[in-house]
Amino acid sequence: MIKHNTYFDGKVQSLGFERNGRRATAGVIDVGEFHFGTDAAERMTVVSGELLVKRAGEGAWVPYPAGTVFEVPAKSGFDVKATAPAAYLCEFL
Repeated sequence: MIKHNTYFDGKVQSLGFERNGRRATAGVIDVGEFHFGTDAAERMTVVSGELLVKRAGEGAWVPYPAGTVFEVPAKSGFDVKATAPAAYLCEFL
């Protein structure tokens, strides 16, 4: 089953699905700055564009261009900033 998720007035959208028995989402982020909380640990792969990421407890924005990966611990959160539309794959660990 595929689930469509919409956040921040449609500026972030994703399709949720299961792959190899694990939950994942594939999505797009429009220009802007957004905060996400995490229940489970996540591995984010930037598919296209670039995302600037600031994890909970960190002070600096770190750029992640297409093809790079970052992880976020469970029960945490992160801020993401896009200066142009970007796409991602989020795998729940």
